[in-house]
Amino acid sequence: MKRRELFQALAAATAGATLLGRDAFDQPDPGAGRRGAGTTFSTQVRRLELRHTWTTTMSSSAYRDTLHAQYRRDGITGYGEGAGIVRYQQSALGGQKALEAVQSLITSADPWCFEKLLAGLDRRLPGQRAALAAVDLALMDWMGKRLGVPIYRHFGLDPADTPITTMSIGMDTPEVTRQKVREAEAFPFLKIKVGLASDEATLDAVRSVTKKPLRVDANEGWTSKEEAVRKINWLESQGVQLIEQPLPAHLIEEARWVRSRVHIPIFADEACHSADEIPKLREAFDGIVIKLDKAGGLIEAYRQITVAKALGMKTMIGCMVSSSCTITAAAHLSPLVDYADLDGHLLIANDPFMGVTVEKGKLMLSDAPGLGIRPAPGAKG
Repeated sequence: MKRRELFQALAAATAGATLLGRDAFDQPDPGAGRRGAGTTFSTQVRRLELRHTWTTTMSSSAYRDTLHAQYRRDGITGYGEGAGIVRYQQSALGGQKALEAVQSLITSADPWCFEKLLAGLDRRLPGQRAALAAVDLALMDWMGKRLGVPIYRHFGLDPADTPITTMSIGMDTPEVTRQKVREAEAFPFLKIKVGLASDEATLDAVRSVTKKPLRVDANEGWTSKEEAVRKINWLESQGVQLIEQPLPAHLIEEARWVRSRVHIPIFADEACHSADEIPKLREAFDGIVIKLDKAGGLIEAYRQITVAKALGMKTMIGCMVSSSCTITAAAHLSPLVDYADLDGHLLIANDPFMGVTVEKGKLMLSDAPGLGIRPAPGAKG
């Protein structure tokens, strides 16, 4: 047999073996996605009604609008969501308009090259991280469904390793605060919003109902390092385990000064947006808070987690007020982190999706492919 004939025979045998293996194990063909026709991408702004008025140092509202996306190709639909963060001048409507301008780029791109697509969108849509998250989640959901595996398998994670999530208690009157704490009886840990002159009254209300361990979030509420130290040391005496963002994000040196004078861990939230910012935060904070809406989706969130862990910092995966779409997506990464605060879907009364569940505080993921979400019965749109 001539050399050329030998190579042709080997190539034919290899192709036959590949096809045989694909049929035998029912493995999808990634190349089929490139040949898919009729790719569509659409967005919708949904209003999520809150069970209680949600108040922090930044805002107060009875609802939240979030941006939802659908990526459809090869007869498979991927769902995504992004909650625009007012702190960064983002809104669901603004994100929707931004994505309309790049719709053709999304539908014409190869979804298997999602890193390239997301990087291109990030350059074209500066400041629209929540909108980017909606695209990221929709692509990841589509990819997981196309491959027939849940997203946590894509990252090599064990769903049994999901942590216990806190239940958040927003700012309110002492009477309503006590009611919220009672409603959160099933959760072993609570997260309390602080950062105002009413902090002592809030903690007194909480402690009149429960002795559970607490975690607190000041949302940049204290403007002086001296006040932050006084408040944090007092909070420690109240059974608080850690605190998020006590000072405005730009006060990095002041945060370092505070950290040297308190005993509980301090986490950077508003001070941390991307993986390349994390090294400069190492001396001022013990850990970082990762949010899909702030990061721009699962891919950047994963980078932030791995960079922080490499630097010896603690990690928490948090959320905005969102539906089960975003919360379930974040839960897929939760086996990697030290703490979870994924309760945004539990704060709303009209969740359009069903996904991750919570049992005595523990996040429970299914083995359904993709994000593992499905439209809730009766959900519109």
